[in-house]
Amino acid sequence: MKTVLLVDDSPTILMSVKGVLQRNNLQVETAKSGEEALQKIKGGVKPDLMITDLNMPGINGIELIKQARQSGLKFTPMLVLTTESQESKRKEARAAGATGWLVKPVQGDQLMQIIKKVLPGA
Repeated sequence: MKTVLLVDDSPTILMSVKGVLQRNNLQVETAKSGEEALQKIKGGVKPDLMITDLNMPGINGIELIKQARQSGLKFTPMLVLTTESQESKRKEARAAGATGWLVKPVQGDQLMQIIKKVLPGA
């Protein structure tokens, strides 16, 4: 079973996206902050995919991607799930190592289409 690390400071988003992923036979590890996600990664969590919010207190999504890439997730697909849609933010995320970008609110079937593109076998 593939594992997804889902990072968002919104309990509602964590709950709803986690539900979609679990219904599609994915194991889900959640983190409420970039700091918590990095602790999990450094503690041995090796997700097949990471989905992160962009705007979070402390370590934001772009910084999280940069640090996760340096912490052993060099080739792990990473998606940004955010309310932001500015091209400059997308470019910044891509430069940091993001694989893709989704704008909230995202429908479950749309989310799974993207995940299947970046995570074969999901």
